Amino acid sequence: MTVLLAFLKTMRPHQWTKNAIIFAALVFDIKLFRVPYLLRTVAGFILFCLVSGVVYTINDVVDLDKDRQHPRKRQRPLASGALSPRLAIVAATGIAAGSLIAAVLLEWGFALILAGYLVLQISYSFALKHIVLIDILAIATGFVLRVGAGVPLVQAERFSPWLYICTTLLALFLGLSKRRGELIALKGKAGNHRPTLRAYTLPLLDQLITIVTSSTILAYALYTFSATNLPENHAMMLTIPFVIYGLFRYMYLIHAEQCTLAPDEVLLTDLPSQANIFLWGFTVVAIMYLR
Repeated sequence: MTVLLAFLKTMRPHQWTKNAIIFAALVFDIKLFRVPYLLRTVAGFILFCLVSGVVYTINDVVDLDKDRQHPRKRQRPLASGALSPRLAIVAATGIAAGSLIAAVLLEWGFALILAGYLVLQISYSFALKHIVLIDILAIATGFVLRVGAGVPLVQAERFSPWLYICTTLLALFLGLSKRRGELIALKGKAGNHRPTLRAYTLPLLDQLITIVTSSTILAYALYTFSATNLPENHAMMLTIPFVIYGLFRYMYLIHAEQCTLAPDEVLLTDLPSQANIFLWGFTVVAIMYLR
């Protein structure tokens, strides 16, 4: 039982919230309350969670020695010795194979995207994360694939490409913020944990985050009144303040509160951020479905 719990912890279920973005196509294609599509998307979400758990496991095996030098990551089951690397790889392989088979049975288009996501993330674990800037772009691509995976599941007809742009920019914001947090948390030992951190500096990351933040707000604003699948009264523009607040809130936390947590971890602990996302989601659904 202890080994099972250790493996489950290695799959990092607390980070599976990222996969919820797969529901974007369901919501924005006005099919949230159509049960068959909802069930297919839920199934896709579960499979993405399993595969992302496999990726986290592989990543921890690859980074085993480096994680032991990290103040927080050395407590992970593999780094601490609570879980055998060999057992973790065997279990991860079985889960990956089963998930891909289930994905094929669910929807071929979805299965191809899920397989592409798995290949991308494995490539990230072994190589891409060691290439400056490419590591950030790889993270962003993973989020775009999550959004795209929901499209074939609901046979989307009105899903705006603007959402891919917004997702890419938001994912870049998350990736850059994560690197910034690592740089501060590890201080002088950052390069020992991740070689690419030697090439990043706080001024560089802050400048890139500023560029991406501005671009995200602009892209989302343009989406709210230019996408053809939205209400003609442009009511979706009412959701712009939530996006602005969410970005500003995180920047406040990292600059004023000296927070070094990744944005997805902040979401699990920061009540204002949680409330903001809930209100954004409620407003979006109300605008899209009560017109």
